[in-house]
Formats: sequence, structure tokens, C-alpha cells
Amino acid sequence: MRALEIAATGMSAQQLRVEVISNNLANMSTTAYNARRAEFADLHYQQLVRPGTINASDGTVVPTGVQIGLGVRPAAISVDIAQGSLSNTGGDLDLAIDGTGYFEVTLPSGLSAYTRDGALKRSADGLVVTSDGYPVAPGITVAPDARAVSVNPSGEVYAYFNDRVEPELLGQITLASFSNEKGLEAAGSNLFTETAASGPPTIAVPGESGLGSLRQGYLEDSSVDPVREITELIKAQRGYELNAKVISAADQMLGATTQVR
Repeated sequence: MRALEIAATGMSAQQLRVEVISNNLANMSTTAYNARRAEFADLHYQQLVRPGTINASDGTVVPTGVQIGLGVRPAAISVDIAQGSLSNTGGDLDLAIDGTGYFEVTLPSGLSAYTRDGALKRSADGLVVTSDGYPVAPGITVAPDARAVSVNPSGEVYAYFNDRVEPELLGQITLASFSNEKGLEAAGSNLFTETAASGPPTIAVPGESGLGSLRQGYLEDSSVDPVREITELIKAQRGYELNAKVISAADQMLGATTQVR
């Protein structure tokens, strides 16, 4: 009986859906986190009678045919590209991207990764790094005696000193953009890496080439909508229960068949 296997694929699909929802809810307080959404597609169809089959000697054609679906499969877990609200933190190295774009960071392997998490820090050497200690590209170093740091919307970083009137330009923060942001591979720690699906990064100054501008003293909140996620969770639970009922009904039918004498 196909119903058992079909319903099993339905239960697996709803289980995956719940796992995606649980990950969204777990990251509802993660800086710059974008909610994920599970997407599904139907499986192959068994063609008992193909549409368009000639049904009689006079050339009558079957208009629809008989096609039996064999279940469901995961098609993608898509990222909802939506900017979260900006929260005022007052930190001189807390930077939010108001618009599109990613900060570029350098991993220990020398490869580049990308993030929207702008909770930046200073290392022991004064290098501007992420919370995990990865340098932000291009590398910018703040002197230990700097009393304040200023970052303007176009990404220019200035340091202020007690013995000088004019600030010192330390460097220029750039942003990266991709033709297909959803094709980036999530690497954990709020980082993404380039893939063949995302295309190569385009590096430019904030506010140019369609990129967003920087907001110093702000951080981007998660874009997860808890009410929507709870609604989706209830729908997934009901879908799981209905597929389980199909398995129970199919089992009863098989039991009745074995009892026929």
C-alpha cells in the first residue's frame, strides 16, 4: 500500500519544517539573523494512464490520465532576506548596515567570510575584529591612546586623540554584495561564505553601487517574527498529525485485508 510510504514522507517533511522553525525561534535574539523557511516539492508520479493517451479506435484522447503521486521531498531551506530593526547601543564599534551588503572578514585560513553582525571589537593589538576575533577587511587598527572612534555612513573610520584637534583617518570599511544572497552558505557564528550559487562578491564603499550605509552605535536585530513562527509551528504540528492518521488508517486497512478468509 503506497499510503504508508507517502504519509511517511509527509511526516519527515513536517519534522524538517519544525526543525527550521525551532532554529528560527532559537535565533530570535541573534544579531542580524535572517529567518529561514522550508520549501517542499512533490515527488515522482506513477503514470498509470498518461494524459493524451488514445483511448479508442476513433482517436479519442484521454484528457487527464491517471497519475498517482508518491509523496513529498525537501526542495530548499530558503533565507528570507529582510532587514531587522536597528537598536541603539551607543557603542563606538557597533555598526549596523542600513540597507543591503555584508561586512567582509578574514578567517584564520585566509579565506573571506561575510556577515551583517556589526558588533565589532578591538583586539589586544588594536585591530578591529568580530566577536570571534576575525579581522574586518580591510584591516583597520586603532591606536591604544585613541579616546574615541567615529565611523561615518560611508564607512570612513576616524580616531580622536587628546593631544590633537583634528581626527585621524584610520581607514575605509567596505561592504560586499552578491547577485544571489540566498546562495550564500551559512557557516555559523553569523558568517556566510561564497558559493557558485551566490556568485562572486562585489566590493564597494557603503552608500554606493546600491549598498546600504553604516549606522554607528546601532546593531541590527533578528528579522524573526515570533507570532508568524508560532503560527507555522501549529500548522506543521497539524500536518504531522494528519500524516500520522493516514499511516494509522492504512495500517487498519492492511489489517482488515489480512483477516479476509
